[in-house]
Amino acid sequence: MEEVYENVACKKHACPAPATDPRGSSSSKRRVYLAVILCLGVLSVCLLAGLIVLGVHYHISGEMAADLFVIQDQLSERLQASKDNLSSLTEERNQLKANLSQLTEEMNKLKEKTCPAGWRMSTFSCYLLSTKSGSWDQGREDCRGRGADLVVIDNDEEQKFLSAFVKGNCWIGLSDKETEGTWKWVDGTTLTLKNWDTNQPDNGGSSGKWGEEDCVQLTDSNRTIWNDFNCEKPMQWICEKGPI
Repeated sequence: MEEVYENVACKKHACPAPATDPRGSSSSKRRVYLAVILCLGVLSVCLLAGLIVLGVHYHISGEMAADLFVIQDQLSERLQASKDNLSSLTEERNQLKANLSQLTEEMNKLKEKTCPAGWRMSTFSCYLLSTKSGSWDQGREDCRGRGADLVVIDNDEEQKFLSAFVKGNCWIGLSDKETEGTWKWVDGTTLTLKNWDTNQPDNGGSSGKWGEEDCVQLTDSNRTIWNDFNCEKPMQWICEKGPI
């Protein structure tokens, strides 16, 4: 009943507004501020994390880009080296083709050439066994008069060919007349093929029976081996020259 009367009284007369607690309003504001600060903190952390991730990403990307540039440079160098090698191989191939063509042409020309009457042909040379005997120098003089020289034996095949038609001791174009112990062919080349007989050359040995031995012969006992002999002793000789 009292409340009813109070309400009626308030309707007739202005009643003062109920008092509010100021502490409640301050607490709400603080909570709002704290929430805002917390959100800003979270955003800051997220932003910082994002920046870190981006930095790492760009750092890794930069390293990868640098590696890619290095790899690209290496590949470019290898490609250029391959091109250079290919160019060099192409030049060598062309040179080999040219040499082969030249050799083929020379062989065809040689096939058309022949040796003079009485001479024997083998590979690219003509050979003549003398019918008379003489010293090494006389044999060489005779060969030169025929447009040839004493034979120069380059390989075993040539040696076998010569031994097939040589009948006895005969001079070949090898001597150490200029310098003792330095054997040279008449064309000036040094000795490479060596078919010396056992214990030869010996320059006459200790007995000196045959005198100083500076010239080389194919022996009668085995015409595939050589022996040094006195250059003045008479025997046949072998001449050699190119076909005509």
